[in-house]
Amino acid sequence: MATPSGLVEALRRVAFAAGCTGFGVAGVEPFADVEAELRRRRGDGSNNGLTFTYRHPDIATDVRRTHPWAQRLVVLGHSYLPAAGSPGPGRPGTGRVARFATADHYRPLRLALDAVAGRLRIAGSRGEVLSDDARLVDRAAAVRAGVGWWGKNAMVLAPAVGPWLLLGTVVTDAALAVTAPMERGCGSCSACLPTCPTGALVAPGVLDARRCLAAIAQQPGSIPRQFRAAMGDRVYGCDDCIEACPPGSRLLARSGAETGRLDLVALLDTDDDTLRHDLGHWYLPRADPVMIRRNALVALGNTGGAEAVPTLARYLSHPRPVLRLHAAWPLGVIGSAAARRALTAALTDERHPDVRNEIELALASRQGNGNDSPVAHTSPVILPLPMRRRR
Repeated sequence: MATPSGLVEALRRVAFAAGCTGFGVAGVEPFADVEAELRRRRGDGSNNGLTFTYRHPDIATDVRRTHPWAQRLVVLGHSYLPAAGSPGPGRPGTGRVARFATADHYRPLRLALDAVAGRLRIAGSRGEVLSDDARLVDRAAAVRAGVGWWGKNAMVLAPAVGPWLLLGTVVTDAALAVTAPMERGCGSCSACLPTCPTGALVAPGVLDARRCLAAIAQQPGSIPRQFRAAMGDRVYGCDDCIEACPPGSRLLARSGAETGRLDLVALLDTDDDTLRHDLGHWYLPRADPVMIRRNALVALGNTGGAEAVPTLARYLSHPRPVLRLHAAWPLGVIGSAAARRALTAALTDERHPDVRNEIELALASRQGNGNDSPVAHTSPVILPLPMRRRR
């Protein structure tokens, strides 16, 4: 049987052979400071209603609440670049997907975690995989294990790959030697902070999810009007603060293949079953793609022109009020005669008060350019929010 130190090295070899870029071992003591922060953000609303680890902070920050036999956390980091590619330049009528979601980039990480767990079992120890799991704040575990450091963009950064990193953990009862936390940080660099299009990074390491476009894009209901122009061509996720991070810039430069662009009209014309199949690796609450359709409607208003009007007009009669509402806004932005005719006709039959209000606002909008050419958009107005405190 391997010694504890020999087993750690064997696990490290397994992880890196599986393509991981980071490996570390941490103790299982509760993350008390993280629990307090989760509770504070949930209390002041800056989690923007997000659940996940916010739902049960005491469980998410103490792995022994769910795994009483745990002795160590074996943490792996796996970079999803350059495999994720680049969205490339924006094109009219197309939407952008954050790189982590261009494919199921968690799959290689899950395979590596399974391989590590299997090696632990061969050694006679228990090993259970936790990946993108609300039972553990994986970022805190990664920092404690020395896989990376807390970045000013509220993400974990690691040498050579920067923030382009997915994290996962194997919980084990093996008394492995722990690895030391990483003695480095962002230093004086704050390149990520001013790049957020809505000012969601309100302080180094502090993200207000009420402003975060990635979080807003996953929230149910209506996208607040003051953030719709800021959404731009985003359909899922946002990479702005990650792209600005120097530690990952060289890796980003090697991401030459263009992926992550969606034809918005084609997406809106696709049936639900096909969307569930094609986008099954995305977060779709209750497997309902309504949120993706809503985001695509807003993106179409920010990137489309006359060619988008027939699709948007068709959505004015969709059975889901939230989609009718979000079809009205882009028609008001486009503002062509055809768009206004579609809005006027829809207003005659619309009975939902929120949708009626949105149609009326669209008809009264001065954003429209009055013709069928694409719209030039100005920078959004950002409403002030408390500088208080994400997932």
